[in-house]
Amino acid sequence: MMNLKNRPAFFLLILSFLIGCTGKKSKSDIDIEFVQDTLNVGYTYWWPESGPFIGQCGDELSLVFSGTLINLQPATDDAGPLYTSQKGTIEIERVYTIKDLGEDTYANQQFITTDCFDGLDLRTGDRVLVFCYDYEGGYTLPGGKSILKISGAEDPLITSVRRYIDLDQNAMELKKDVGLWAEKGLGRKLQDIITCHEASRN
Repeated sequence: MMNLKNRPAFFLLILSFLIGCTGKKSKSDIDIEFVQDTLNVGYTYWWPESGPFIGQCGDELSLVFSGTLINLQPATDDAGPLYTSQKGTIEIERVYTIKDLGEDTYANQQFITTDCFDGLDLRTGDRVLVFCYDYEGGYTLPGGKSILKISGAEDPLITSVRRYIDLDQNAMELKKDVGLWAEKGLGRKLQDIITCHEASRN
């Protein structure tokens, strides 16, 4: 039989458990019921920057997700003299942010296809973390560092970018992660955005 002196502590423990179970999800914790459809994402090959940290103080991310590269076609000159086109398809596993673009808003498609894979050193079966922006009313990939190879669902890059999204893309919260992103060649750019945020507070 429970000791009466322990009852308040016991009920407090139960209450804490119930609150934890019904707590509000973070911004990057998005439940998706995928539809068997494909989203075609354009390639803004002329943008000077790519990756999760572009612009002077960090442009807004429009669609971020992780998935698996399931198809990669040979590179071609379909795009003419502009760039080397290499089409591929990613099966989306988790979505971390979705920006409302009106009629062209991401609609739970399970697959995305784009032709910006040339030079990314990726193979079919690779797990990837993808960062899209918006351009002229639709989602776009600036290529390069916007499709990063990851180890899997528990990759530290996912943890870092989810924190970034959850905190309204406040780069100041990623100070301790500069070294992590540097492994992907993005440490300096992250540091530049952090510096920009620091300057704006002074």
